[in-house]
Amino acid sequence: MEQTLVVEMKNITKRFPGVLANENVNLQLHKGEVLALLGENGAGKSTLMNMLVGLYRPDEGQIFVNGKHVVINSPQDSMALGIGMIHQEFMLVGNLSVAENIILGLKDLPTVPPISEINEKIIELSKKYELKVDPTRLVETLTVGEQQRVEILKLLYRGADILILDEPTAVLTPKESKELNKILKKMLSEGKSAIFITHKMIEVLEFSETLMVLRKGKCVGIKPTSSIEKLSEIANLMVGRPVLFDLKKGPYNPGKVRVELKNVSVNSKAHSRKTLDNISFTIREGEILGIAGVAGNGQQPLSEVITGLLKINEGSILIDGQDFTNKTPLQIIKAGISHIPADRGRMGIVGDMSVGENLSMKKYRTEELSHHSVINKSKVREFASRLIEKFVIKTPNQFTSAKFLSGGNIQKTILAREINSCKGILIAVYPSRGLDVGAIESVRQNIIAQRDKGSAILLVSEELDELRTVCDKIAVMFEGRIMDIMDAENASTERIGLLMAGVERSTECNS
Repeated sequence: MEQTLVVEMKNITKRFPGVLANENVNLQLHKGEVLALLGENGAGKSTLMNMLVGLYRPDEGQIFVNGKHVVINSPQDSMALGIGMIHQEFMLVGNLSVAENIILGLKDLPTVPPISEINEKIIELSKKYELKVDPTRLVETLTVGEQQRVEILKLLYRGADILILDEPTAVLTPKESKELNKILKKMLSEGKSAIFITHKMIEVLEFSETLMVLRKGKCVGIKPTSSIEKLSEIANLMVGRPVLFDLKKGPYNPGKVRVELKNVSVNSKAHSRKTLDNISFTIREGEILGIAGVAGNGQQPLSEVITGLLKINEGSILIDGQDFTNKTPLQIIKAGISHIPADRGRMGIVGDMSVGENLSMKKYRTEELSHHSVINKSKVREFASRLIEKFVIKTPNQFTSAKFLSGGNIQKTILAREINSCKGILIAVYPSRGLDVGAIESVRQNIIAQRDKGSAILLVSEELDELRTVCDKIAVMFEGRIMDIMDAENASTERIGLLMAGVERSTECNS
């Protein structure tokens, strides 16, 4: 029995200045199916989906929805067709409530329902799909994982039957990813269909029935997921070469203490408990300290107090034995501390500036790129070209606005700038989030190379495999506290999971 086609994209081609993003791509999605769309960063996945939701128009090709040829000029057009997308960078307004974000942009309502009625419907959907979100809270007070749930609720509220999820688990813990899998299965049982963009290959096997791989804007393979025997098959198809899954690093020989936190606390404005509660640890030369924990348990504030973005209320921060408590971000930068932030779009780059300008942002004051406060443009061009080549940043040229790069290449741009300017201390927050397997391999190798050169590194990650593979020690955070610090080679998934859930060592022993 032939399955019903709900979406068909035929011979889709899309060009941007200097870039052929998609070339004669054909895609089919059947009712009740999850299609996994894979490819390296910049392979054209998001561009293809942005045409399906009306953010871009194809230069060539046709789109059919439920068998009918359609022209999608806007997101409103796609929503009218029952198509909704959760973007990798969330489309939420921080100073509005959850409920206000969910109804924002709805134009087919004769009148706006009372807020109590909207809240009631959101709570009903939250219970049905086990998405715990308070509709009255401001989005800016939510964790990244909670914002993900708001995006899902937005689609459910608007009645979407065809769901496009762009890296939906990039910001989720393993437990939250499993919950998303349950939600997807419930949606599919109700007749919905989904296109699932991901770089996590294990999720392809868990979530999808069919996989489609793009490389350099072209489709290079469509396969039933059940036919995949090894994850390396998918990786090789995506990247076009064998990918290293085991990373080698030099012996662990820590040197002097570079970073020390003593009893650091930050009071929370939104909760009775502290954002950071009596945090103490050290990071030595040639050492990577990993921070594990469920999103929203203090990992990001921890990185921000070290980099001067958040003031502490108690305790002290020492860098090479000197007091850096509550220093400004500029003072931190001048001390040579590099920072790969969690929010790469808002804090990591200036989108309207060129790739070259973003790469040189931390060096333009130095003699390397300027003379007597006058920037030497030829030196900046040479500097940017060198980093683009070294870190394999895919861009038409260094003068392209950074906002036109794929998410992965934006991350490579940030990584290149921060590692190049690093003077021995690197704070890396979710550095491989949303990257393809080839880019993840590159990011991890670069971080390990910095460690082997003697740098002290703080690595915040929600990927337990990454923490165990890359780090020397792992600290687990729960509700702003450090539950335990352990050697990475002896840290089991079960042990870390218990600590992430707030189970104390004594409780574990007695259970």
